[in-house]
Amino acid sequence: MSIQILWPLALLALACEYIDSTLGMGYGTTLTPILLLMGYDTTQIVPSVLLSEFLTGVLAGILHHECGNVNFKPGSRQLKIALALAACSVVGTLAAVLISVNAPKWAIKTYIGVLVLVMGIGILLTIGKTFAFSWKKVIGLGLVAAFNKGISGGGYGPLVTGGQILAGVDGKGAVGITSLAEGLVCLVGVLAYALTGNGAVDWGLAPSLILGAILSVPLAALTVKRIPMQKMRWAIGVNVTVLGLFTLAKLVL
Repeated sequence: MSIQILWPLALLALACEYIDSTLGMGYGTTLTPILLLMGYDTTQIVPSVLLSEFLTGVLAGILHHECGNVNFKPGSRQLKIALALAACSVVGTLAAVLISVNAPKWAIKTYIGVLVLVMGIGILLTIGKTFAFSWKKVIGLGLVAAFNKGISGGGYGPLVTGGQILAGVDGKGAVGITSLAEGLVCLVGVLAYALTGNGAVDWGLAPSLILGAILSVPLAALTVKRIPMQKMRWAIGVNVTVLGLFTLAKLVL
């Protein structure tokens, strides 16, 4: 097996993962359509993106912990949140598969766009306010986010990151938790592809994505460490709102 690094792809993955590890969203949402436009097939893209997202998600979680952005010590609440979100992915994805067979595509995209948009506006309207932590909100959030991921392949990061803030988690902690949780979710996806034989990792594509994405993670963790909490919340709120608007705009353009 010959492994070759394609530097344009590595730089593309670096840019997309930097945004994702800094704001908790945007890697697959940005990278997948660009790779499609470059001529790659979904069977090449999805397993490779999932594998790179698993590796970088776990690495980002570790580095966010080392930088003090999040606390993943054994028994900590933030580690429990990440594991709970990852566990919810199994239930949410199964429900999504059952529903997606009959639901029209436009209805699914409209649902996700409206949900993400409302979440973003909610964050912006509550800047400066704090919320009491709620496990019920976290579990509900995990189920809905995993449902989104399973039914459309997107909508996980914006909802999980934004929703945690409204569930009482601080912005920097929410980014670190999302990185680790989504990494674990992607591991499930990689294993599912391997076990079912529905898609194998393309080793002509994956190494470039993995290298570029991994190189971006330390810089992203340091960026989050240095951004003031208030600015972090503004950045997440604006990004979630824009992604919601973009999702809805694609339905009419």
